[in-house]
Amino acid sequence: MPAAPRTPEPSPPAREALRHVLILGGTTEARRLAEVLHADHSAADGSDPDGVRARGGGLRVTTSLAGRVARPVLPPGEARTGGFGGTEGLVRWLREHHVHALVDATHPFAGTISQHAARAAAAARVPLLAVRRPGWVPGEGDDWHPVDSLEEAAALLPTLGRRVFLTTGRTGLAAFTGPEGRDGPDGQHGPDGLWFLVRSVDPPEGELPANAEVLLDRGPFTLDGERALLRAHRVDVLVTKDSGGAATAPKLTAAREAGLPVVVVRRPAPPEGVRAVATAEEAARWVRGG
Repeated sequence: MPAAPRTPEPSPPAREALRHVLILGGTTEARRLAEVLHADHSAADGSDPDGVRARGGGLRVTTSLAGRVARPVLPPGEARTGGFGGTEGLVRWLREHHVHALVDATHPFAGTISQHAARAAAAARVPLLAVRRPGWVPGEGDDWHPVDSLEEAAALLPTLGRRVFLTTGRTGLAAFTGPEGRDGPDGQHGPDGLWFLVRSVDPPEGELPANAEVLLDRGPFTLDGERALLRAHRVDVLVTKDSGGAATAPKLTAAREAGLPVVVVRRPAPPEGVRAVATAEEAARWVRGG
């Protein structure tokens, strides 16, 4: 099992000072953290009213969602949607809303907002914690090909297969529209082109490869379902980001069983000096001051 990220220990927010925690969300971990803190509120006052601010021992919880998903699963407590306007906008929001603790529980590939969070927390003097689920680790029988970008993944594909299961999300797909992703001479995927099955929660943004079928679906996914999908579409190579977590991991097991190569896009480097934990429960203990 992968070890939890190891980074320097920051001071947790002081219990007596903590009134408002902002969760930068959009992940299972962020929603779980809001649920745990909301449960603290319910246990404290013996009720669980709908639409009430999550307040436990003076704690108010707000989750911020980027707005990239059309129908997000909203967490309990308060929620806001949309960006902050860069680092300066986030600093302003932290100060105007009297935030006393910031938790970055965004997706491991949401590198820009994580950098903004680190700089804004330092400028506003707000304690910051990151929640980062451990990345996936190849096991016996895996045929993984790590790369640092979608462009590198696209360049590698022609050496690995022709029918690609592309699970890197709905953005950045233009990286796969180069010569390796174009039609073959007969107008179909052929010696000079690839065929793509693109899976995402919402419709893809921007340009798609010439030969692409879009499958809209939301995890968690099952192993039986992933096995059936690979067979039905005659997939011979999988492309994924190292998102980690259990919800989308069955595709990796199905690929291993089928002997398929997997192109894995590495995570961007996290901000320096920011402590990271692996679970919502660890984050909740930090928020409580423990």
